[in-house]
Amino acid sequence: MASKLVLNAPYPTKKREKLADVLYNSILKSIVEGELKEGDRLPGEEALSEQYRVSRPTIREALARLRAGGIIVSRQGSGSYVGRPQQAPALNFSEIASVADFQRCYEFRRGIEAGAAHHAARMRDGADLERIQNAYQRLQTVTVRGEIAVEEDFALHMAIAMAAKNPFFQSVLEAIRSQTLFSMSLSRNLSREQGPQRMASADKEHRMIIDAIARQDPESASAAMRAHINNSMIRILGSDK
Repeated sequence: MASKLVLNAPYPTKKREKLADVLYNSILKSIVEGELKEGDRLPGEEALSEQYRVSRPTIREALARLRAGGIIVSRQGSGSYVGRPQQAPALNFSEIASVADFQRCYEFRRGIEAGAAHHAARMRDGADLERIQNAYQRLQTVTVRGEIAVEEDFALHMAIAMAAKNPFFQSVLEAIRSQTLFSMSLSRNLSREQGPQRMASADKEHRMIIDAIARQDPESASAAMRAHINNSMIRILGSDK
């Protein structure tokens, strides 16, 4: 199959970013977004070196990481190809059946999603930010119509996880989808019954997270997400203790 070009990788915007990391993330993004599909052949080292304007050792480092993760495979004398997506073992989380389960779910989400928001602020690009803002606008539109907007709420959190450029965040959120939707539904129903101020608080918290990601402030994004999830738990349980 003919080689397909992958996305041009921008040079690092921060000193701590390595060229190999930028290249790795660019190729991974091309695969995740379907620009490169299973069986597609990557350009050779020389072509990638010219395209990305980096040294061949940098190319080899990025490709080695992709091979180690099973994302690409090498065929002797032929080159590197996009591998078959591996089916990870399903994560089995218990359904929420008690107040203690609610608390455990929120405690788990607080750690996971604060980390996702932190990395989203570091790694996001213009397309990620547009995806997050579009998800937020859909959430607002559906909420204004008087609907609970649980799916839209979850989609916003998933868009933030995607911006982190780490598929583990997305996988974990997807694994606890039913528990998260259930808790979001309860929180948003209670907030609607208890007056517009509760809904306005949740909206303000979302905007604080998005603003921190937009200005690429990882610490503020993480803190804002932790506060949002903690406050969501309080809106259900009345206390974080």
